[in-house]
Amino acid sequence: MTTELHIKNMVCPRCISTVQRVLSEAGFPPTEVTLGHAVVPTPLDPAQIAPLLEAEGFELLQSRDEQLVAQLKTALADYLEHLRTARVPLTTSAYLAERFGTSYAHLSKLFSRTVGLTLEKYLIRLKIERVKELLSYGQLSLTDIAEELRYSSSQHLSNQFRQVTGQTVTEYKTHPDRTPLDGLV
Repeated sequence: MTTELHIKNMVCPRCISTVQRVLSEAGFPPTEVTLGHAVVPTPLDPAQIAPLLEAEGFELLQSRDEQLVAQLKTALADYLEHLRTARVPLTTSAYLAERFGTSYAHLSKLFSRTVGLTLEKYLIRLKIERVKELLSYGQLSLTDIAEELRYSSSQHLSNQFRQVTGQTVTEYKTHPDRTPLDGLV
């Protein structure tokens, strides 16, 4: 009998490595670890592993709604890559409805009820964090960043950046401050 764990705050490949390490060191080597999910080949009481994961900044998700919200957050991060690489990207609603096989309205209501923030506002925050990341590299112009994230113009990006951060892009460059992805909500 296997145990499936749904884990909050996994946002990058290092998170996957950390969860693999934590589970292995606890005597429960996983057969699979992906963003937000781990499978252990033995029965496991989640209470045994929860404190160890929490010490690393993760949290076990218990309810189906919490699990779906975590999956939505991961899907929205993947959507940013879709925006960058797709020749004709899907709309957010089409992308999520296709990925989850359910209506966007249902996903949006669940997300808002569970998180207290709309999917759209969360996606905007996620995009602004991606803008901050790209600005920190210093390799792309604001126009290039706007194109990559499919803003209608660099002015639209600048306006949204100021609205979300309270700073202009220029002000941000002199005092950079990034928010961890698990801190967006």
